[in-house]
Amino acid sequence: MADAERQQLINRFEELATRADRQGFWTDTEFLTLAEQDTLCSLRLAVPYALHAGYPDGERKVAAFGSEELFGCEYTSPIVCVKISPASQKFADQLTHRDFLGALMCLGVRREVMGDILISDNIGYLFCLDSIAPYIIDTLAEVKRTTVRCSISEPPTALLGPPPITSVVIASERLDAIISAVYQLSRSGGKELIQQGRVFINSRLVQSAAASLSAGALISVRGKGRFVYEGIERETKKGKLRVKVRVY
Repeated sequence: MADAERQQLINRFEELATRADRQGFWTDTEFLTLAEQDTLCSLRLAVPYALHAGYPDGERKVAAFGSEELFGCEYTSPIVCVKISPASQKFADQLTHRDFLGALMCLGVRREVMGDILISDNIGYLFCLDSIAPYIIDTLAEVKRTTVRCSISEPPTALLGPPPITSVVIASERLDAIISAVYQLSRSGGKELIQQGRVFINSRLVQSAAASLSAGALISVRGKGRFVYEGIERETKKGKLRVKVRVY
């Protein structure tokens, strides 16, 4: 992120926090990328904030400035889930995240008003702002070459729960070692991802390959995915560590 772009983003965050403080009511952003979330987490603002994705452990998030204690009312999330399903599964193409996102962008929908897209049984579940949902429902008719229907819906419970625990063996708890094991890369491959600024822990950019992790940390690796680190399971007979992870 360029310095001028980052400063503009900081100014926007400060403006929203100040407005919330003065008006005594919640204010929120559009969906933020991991880099934007990292910038937000580095600031000290007039009021507290919380990040919301619409579901647990989501990547793209809305920042809400304020608190129930300060304002005396609960936050009402602007995030809804739009179900995008083939009109006929029998004749549908196999649809990917890229297909769903591409179709939405072709409608002129800005990426900032859309959060994550989850896929189950060839059906896309888009988390987006409630302000854009009616337009998507009324306008999106085709993904790839497949006719689709859209509606407000809750995503399947299976998509909202945490992935099952699996385990990987590592030489140490260093961040580069864990990333390399999870994504089956060389040790240098994991280190390179960190040096390229593609690794975030709990929405914060991490640039140290030797960074340690605590149980429950959410690690996002741009271009690879994300996983939750659940700690050490046991030491192997060869002196290595078997650690638990939940890979999305």
